[in-house]
Amino acid sequence: MEALIRLNNQTAGRDKIARLLQYLSRALWALLEGRPRAVHKLQGLENALSTFRKLLRWGRCVEAVHSALQAMSHPDAAQRTILALGRIAHALFLFADHILWLGRAGLAKVDAKKWASIANRYWLYSVTMNLVRDLMALREAKERKGSISGEGPWIVDTVKNSCDFFIPLTALEHIRLGPATIGLLGVVSSLAGLLPMLHPQLKL
Repeated sequence: MEALIRLNNQTAGRDKIARLLQYLSRALWALLEGRPRAVHKLQGLENALSTFRKLLRWGRCVEAVHSALQAMSHPDAAQRTILALGRIAHALFLFADHILWLGRAGLAKVDAKKWASIANRYWLYSVTMNLVRDLMALREAKERKGSISGEGPWIVDTVKNSCDFFIPLTALEHIRLGPATIGLLGVVSSLAGLLPMLHPQLKL
């Protein structure tokens, strides 16, 4: 209970809890297709949680741009490039996400399909760069120590990004995964995202 309270006191913690519940709702309504009333309620909950998370992220594209500029000072050229590209893509994803929230809130007329596609495209770019960074770190650890045992933070981050990779890929129709599978992938990646907040030794 103390861990839950601690998470709920942080904006990032609330976002991750909401994300877990959002994808859990998707997995459940996909598994309960024979019960239309339950499906309708769970889809409504998923949509409400998605909108809530967009509001929590409001304005964070500026923070992401600043983070991308900071990445340019990384001493390693390969890491510098990967970090900068990933963070720029993340900033553009957040900007598109902000536009979508304005549309959902009725504050602007927004082509939701177009901006959702833009958001998913930049989310995919961001996750891809993060995954490349994770795999590079694990490869370097294996070359240095002969194994990746003890590389808990990188392993957790790799699991998170590997699961997330398939979500925008499906949304963009590059592959076809059902809503139950996407929901389960989202639940696993959300849990992997929560772990470092609960156990600081797993934070990168």
